[in-house]
Amino acid sequence: MTFVEFLQQLINGLSLGSVYALIALGYTMVYGIIGLINFAHCDIYMVGAYIGFFAATSLHLPFIPTLILAMAGAGIVGVLVERIAYRPLRKASNISLLITAMGVSLLLENGFNCIFGGDPRSYPHDILKQTNIELGPVHTDSLHLIILATSLVLMVLLQIIIYRTKIGKAMRATSADKDAAALMGINVNATISATFAIGSALAGAAGVLVGILYNSIDPYMGIQPGIKAFTAAVFGGIGLIPGAFLGGLILGVIETFVTAWYSPLAGAIGFIILIIILIIKPSGLLGKKVSEKV
Repeated sequence: MTFVEFLQQLINGLSLGSVYALIALGYTMVYGIIGLINFAHCDIYMVGAYIGFFAATSLHLPFIPTLILAMAGAGIVGVLVERIAYRPLRKASNISLLITAMGVSLLLENGFNCIFGGDPRSYPHDILKQTNIELGPVHTDSLHLIILATSLVLMVLLQIIIYRTKIGKAMRATSADKDAAALMGINVNATISATFAIGSALAGAAGVLVGILYNSIDPYMGIQPGIKAFTAAVFGGIGLIPGAFLGGLILGVIETFVTAWYSPLAGAIGFIILIIILIIKPSGLLGKKVSEKV
């Protein structure tokens, strides 16, 4: 592989990794707040892709309004899932929450399959026109760069929300100690709902970006990216926002290079690296070892 090919694959890997990072942020935010692995999160990503599809095809909206509408719709679905399925079981055992999350995931997948059918649907080709771009000796296309730029902007906005807003402070306080946060006057239920809304909105944005990039969406499209994004979140350190961001980018880059080198291994490489990391550093790349009371 020449240096120019290396740079081209690096751009493609960062573009794919930024999408994984958007999905992984939702996993890690919810886990950081209530300690729940929300396996329905990957299907909210699918819901966002469908909302964006209908916004682009039925309402004929351009890219930015389509993205915003998909994020808003996915955020609302995330809040409804938390309110209806998870909040009544908040004090239940972890296994009960896990089973509920899997049930919600199956409900969304099969519900959309019944309503919209299982045939793949394609975004309009003109929603983001693809043009070739030359960056010195490197040749790439505008689509990968736009997806990468959009993902980075959304991640910067997330950092601003977390560290510069009142709801962000409430989220950090609730993550540290829910009982103490409640005693300080923080509405814990509203904070958790806001966490689901923000994480789901980011997943919805990822669904639109992937739908445009691969030009195909279906009710089961969230399974593989969801597993990989969860792997990225654990890889970087589950519960840590910087860890989810870093894990997503690294996984996307590695998967892209492995695909170019030996494609049959691409689907498994993320899990191989995850196993190695968990053996060497179980808390993830940025995680710290903590002790638990029993």
